[in-house]
Order: sequence, then C-alpha cells, then structure tokens
Amino acid sequence: MSTSPTPASPTTTEPPAGKPAMSNLTQRIIFGVIGAVLLLGSVWYSAWTFALFFGLVQMRMLWEFYRMMREVGYKPAAMLGGGLSLVLFMGAAYLCAMPHYLNELHIGGASLGTLNPSSLTTGDEAVKDLVLRLGFSLVLLLPVILILREMAAWPRANQEFSPFSNVGVALLGLLYVSLPMSLLNVLAFTEAGYDYRRIFALLLLVWSSDIGAYAAGKTFGKHKLAPKISPGKTWEGAVGGFLLTLAMGWALGYLLPELSLTYRLVVAGVVAVFGPLGDLAESMLKRSVDIKDSGRIMPGHGGLLDRFDAFLFILPVLALLRLLLG
Repeated sequence: MSTSPTPASPTTTEPPAGKPAMSNLTQRIIFGVIGAVLLLGSVWYSAWTFALFFGLVQMRMLWEFYRMMREVGYKPAAMLGGGLSLVLFMGAAYLCAMPHYLNELHIGGASLGTLNPSSLTTGDEAVKDLVLRLGFSLVLLLPVILILREMAAWPRANQEFSPFSNVGVALLGLLYVSLPMSLLNVLAFTEAGYDYRRIFALLLLVWSSDIGAYAAGKTFGKHKLAPKISPGKTWEGAVGGFLLTLAMGWALGYLLPELSLTYRLVVAGVVAVFGPLGDLAESMLKRSVDIKDSGRIMPGHGGLLDRFDAFLFILPVLALLRLLLG
C-alpha cells in the first residue's frame, strides 16, 4: 500500500485559512462530554429533572423513527405521536412517583421518600384513578384518532402506501420507542421513592457491554455475529461484552449493596444479551431505509435513537423481571 499523500481533488473545498475544520474525533469528545454531563446531572439532581430529560429524549427518539419512515414514503402522524409519547412517559412517571411525592404538592415541606402509600387521601386515590382512566381511554381511542387523520387528508399527493400503513407506522413507533422508554420509570422508582443509583447502574451496565464488545471485537474478532445486519459485530465481541457486563454487575454491589449478587448478575445478563439485540434491531431499521444515522442532534454521535437503542430491548425485560420477582 502506498504511503505517499494523495493529491487533493480539484473539487475539494479547503477550510478557510486560520479556521481549521473540527475533526470528527474532536466533535465526538466535545459533544460526548456535554451529553454525559446533561444525562448524569439530570438523573442525579431529582426525580423531576430525570422525568423531564428522558421524556424529551424519548420524544426525540420517536421523531427520529418517524423521520426514517418518511424517507421510504410513509407519512406517520409525527406531531400527534410525539405529543402522545410525552404524555405516556410523564403519565408513567406520575403513577410510579405518586405514592411517594403527591403529598408534597398538597402540604409542602415533606422530605423525599418519607410518604407511606397508606397515607394517601381519598382525593389522591381519585387523581390516580383519573390518570389511569384517561390513559386507558387514550389507548382505546388512539387508532380511531389516527384513522380519522388519514380520512381528513385523503387522498394524499404522492401517496405510496395505504393510509392504514401510516396508522400502523405511527402505532409501531409508540410501541417500539415510547412504551419501552416509559418503563424506565418502573426501574427508577422503588418503595422508598426515586433512586438515581439504579439509573446510574443501568447506564454503567450498558456502557460496559458496549466497551467490552468493542475491545474484544477489535482484538479477537473473527466470526461475524450478524454480517447482513451489522458486519462489524463479532461473536468474540459479544462474549467480551457479556463478561465485562457481568463484572460490572458484581462491582455494582458497592453502589447498590442492598441488591443481592444473584439479582445484580441476572440484571447484568439481561443487559448483556438484550442490549446488543436492541442495537442490531436499530441497525436493521437503518439499513432498511438506507440511512447511516438516525439523526444529527449530536455531531459525531448520530441521533438519540442511535445512543439509546439498547434500552428499547432491555427495559421491557427488566420491567417484566421486576414485576415477576419484585
């Protein structure tokens, strides 16, 4: 391979003198640090900043999904879906937090985590019942609302698919993105109230899976895991990610000593298995619409759907485990 420099193409646009273009690596570092500070700061500061941050994150993720669907001709109700996704997330946060924080809004001054669910008033229970009824009603009426939207717009110019395909894509986005991300509230709130350590633990497990897979894949990777979906992933990388995630599960005993080692290793195993599957699912989605990144909100990192795709498979399984095992 020649080591001599390749002459620049005549059509290449050179950056202005004295203003060198920012390298991709520099962009990744700068925006990665900013994103990490916003993420960790929002999770640590309070339940409200956590809910607001991830509520907006999952709404943006849904918008990126709808944008990719529009690239191939679908016309999902992006504005309506985005609004409903935010309502879904905040409603889930309210229901998970309500037994612990609702009285603060009524009497003020109560310290976090001190409210006993048995102390809820009849009015509190009525509010909870109203939220559940409204949420259930919205789920029942959502297909009707989406179909009415298609009827009002019929016939669309340059319509490539059936109007019911648009309805299906809109619903799929809510099921694929918004519902799993809303389950993050189930993990964040416990009987004692909001616990930022559990979200930190989940992030550390996901990052361990990614780092372990990348390091082992680069060093030992030979056997492709899913070459038609993601040619860069290998079985060796998957094993490396699994082992490092289990190691992090053990180390999380220092952060969450009240959780047994068995429980932590089970959770780590779920992250190590379903995280890469979530990543592969999003890779398949991008390949199907011939898009490299889901968005451009973070230069050098792609979109938020690229950053949190693993959560979409991990969270439903962890929420189910908590439901079954407590």
